[in-house]
Amino acid sequence: MVLKVYVSGMSGNKEVKKRQQRVLMILDSKHIQYDAVDITEPGKESEKEMMQNKSTSNGGTVSDPEPRHPLPPQLFNDDEYCGDYDAFDMANEIDTLEVFLKLAPADTTAVSSAQIELKQENGEKDEVKAPADAGEGEAESGDADKEKEKEKAENKDEDGETASEDKEKTENDEEDKKNENSEEKQLNSTTTAATTTTTTAFVPVPLPESNSNSASAQLLDLERAAAAQ
Repeated sequence: MVLKVYVSGMSGNKEVKKRQQRVLMILDSKHIQYDAVDITEPGKESEKEMMQNKSTSNGGTVSDPEPRHPLPPQLFNDDEYCGDYDAFDMANEIDTLEVFLKLAPADTTAVSSAQIELKQENGEKDEVKAPADAGEGEAESGDADKEKEKEKAENKDEDGETASEDKEKTENDEEDKKNENSEEKQLNSTTTAATTTTTTAFVPVPLPESNSNSASAQLLDLERAAAAQ
């Protein structure tokens, strides 16, 4: 089985030239062997006629959407038609190029088709699952916000209780200080009064001066009487 790519080396259509270059570049990058058949070369009239007769896709371009004859590039596997550029490009995009070029066995073709269907189904499931995941994310975010608000409220209550306790403790300390100051003042007053009383009790009382003179006179009289005897 030989893969054939029909091209035109003398085409004046720039889009056709770009398509031919892209097809050959992709085949080279994937190391797929092929034969490039230039239908404009001398002696290729039969090849050109065969391509035009068996190509079921016309390979229309933007500048020539409905050509009279199928435009290259057209791809064949021996004499079996594969498709035009658009079909080739689509197969390359969905990774079924070997199936498109009829290079893969029949069982591989079935597997590749199943893989394509599976990819499509997975794409639909992902699209359906995305909104659900978004809803779950919003719900989780809402729960997290509620927990944060609850925690803030609890912290606020704790701060309020702590401030109240601190205030009450401060008031008690001030009252205790006032009581201590009052007791200290009372003690100082009592001590001062006791000291005053003690000092007053031990003050000596002076004897009357008249009594002292009378005793001296009596003593003098007694001495005079004794001397007279």
